[in-house]
Amino acid sequence: MIHWEQATSSLFRALRLETIRSKLLAVAILATLIPSVTTAYLSYEQNKVSLTEKIGQALRTSSSQASRELDLWLKDRLIDLRVFANSEISENLASLRPGAEGSPAQGRMSGYLNSVRGRFLDYEELMVLDAQGREVATSGKRGGPARFPNNWLADIRGNSSVMGAPYRDDLLGKTVMVLAVPIHQTGGRLVGAIAARVNLTTVDEILLHSSPGESGEVYLVVGSNGLITTTATGSAELSKTALRAEASKKLLEHEGLAVEYINPKSEEALGALNRIPLLGWSVVAEIPSSQAYRQVNHLRNVTMAIVAGLLLGVGLLAYFLGTLIIRPLDRLTKGAAEVAGGDLAVDLPLVGGGEVADLTKVFNHMVARLRQGREELERLSVTDGLTGLFNRRHLIEHLASEVSRSRRNHHSFAVLMMDVDHFKNYNDTHGHLAGDEVLVRVSRILRESIRDVDFPTRYGGEEFLVLLPETSIDRAVEVAERIRTRLASETFAGGRITLSAGVASFPEFGETAEAVIMCADVALYEAKREGRDRVVRATSQQASLALKESA
Repeated sequence: MIHWEQATSSLFRALRLETIRSKLLAVAILATLIPSVTTAYLSYEQNKVSLTEKIGQALRTSSSQASRELDLWLKDRLIDLRVFANSEISENLASLRPGAEGSPAQGRMSGYLNSVRGRFLDYEELMVLDAQGREVATSGKRGGPARFPNNWLADIRGNSSVMGAPYRDDLLGKTVMVLAVPIHQTGGRLVGAIAARVNLTTVDEILLHSSPGESGEVYLVVGSNGLITTTATGSAELSKTALRAEASKKLLEHEGLAVEYINPKSEEALGALNRIPLLGWSVVAEIPSSQAYRQVNHLRNVTMAIVAGLLLGVGLLAYFLGTLIIRPLDRLTKGAAEVAGGDLAVDLPLVGGGEVADLTKVFNHMVARLRQGREELERLSVTDGLTGLFNRRHLIEHLASEVSRSRRNHHSFAVLMMDVDHFKNYNDTHGHLAGDEVLVRVSRILRESIRDVDFPTRYGGEEFLVLLPETSIDRAVEVAERIRTRLASETFAGGRITLSAGVASFPEFGETAEAVIMCADVALYEAKREGRDRVVRATSQQASLALKESA
């Protein structure tokens, strides 16, 4: 016993697979498990990728829509403030003297701010500040003090808008942010700023409107990972948690693309991020992975259930097949009896292993060799050894059957009798090998130019005959012309080779196979007399002549 057989036998013993039945069971389980699990896994991954792309597109659309609307919202608020800082505010602010508390100008500005704030619900408080950043007028205190960003006054003096970071106003119970724009007097002199504490209620509505489905959620993030508001809680309950650093990094690195990460709720999620450059914020639209992949997970579970069912069924089948291992011996006995009776179509299935399998292999090989030998003898008996075409004896047998069939079905058939022109001179001049090459190539052209149902024959020497079942004489002439033209275009070592052909049909030119062949032969010799390299169809006179010669 060679080494691998010893190793395999030791492995089978260690796995307690020594019996044929246990081996069959193991093979059946592996044959079912490996392709099934592999196919299921590949299908799952492919469906997951496809679904991820589809959901990713929805998430990108959701986050992109929210970022655009928030950008417009912010621009609208800044435009509002510039509109509020009209000439009435600027002139009253310019006329205000330091320390003039309770002056008419201050009262007019406060009244104006109150009237404006009443019409715009996004503003919790409107304020006018002088060039030193001191508050000189307000629409009325609501909530806690406004939180301006550091160096905000420098931005105002540089003619830039100011956008503060969102923060929780505990007195209002809302999340707010401070916006401010500069106020210029006619002529362009900076006289102060108008500021507003803006609530994020409209932002909540924008995010809710952009939410990707019922299970989806949208986050508004400031900086790299600080949460401002979400569609789940809204800005009224500002989240105390932040987006995880690794999740934030992944989202920022793949902006606009769907990625998987752990969300602030410690759940696996699929999300996409879009930045809002003007604010320095980002919008993240996400869907829990359990919801995103619910369909493919269901498909995976169903597939695994099917695989489990297959394993059970195949395992039971393999177990019971092991009890029938004696059947190969019965098949060998029956097969040997059939071969002894002359039936060589026996091919026993190879089942199991050991001596029975070896004996089955040898038996099948022996029968195959006997069958090949008989088929080769049958082939040699009906074909020409040089060209591989049917021989004359087999043609005569086939023609008799074709005549009977054509008479019974009232069909016609045609016969092409062809002869290679000047073949004897070519053979004598260039040798028998060159002559044999001509005959082989003519045979190949015949096979390539006719139908599978047609019957090409080497009639004798350089003569060929083709039987065309259910073919009119006109169609047969076309086939003969095609063969003649094809051969004439071929290049041979000894020069150009041509052939002459005669065509006759049944029953027009004879009531027997011999009469039709004789008529085609007469037409062939007519073609040779007319100069060769041509096709001549039989005539009624040739048919009469053939009939006289055969009488």
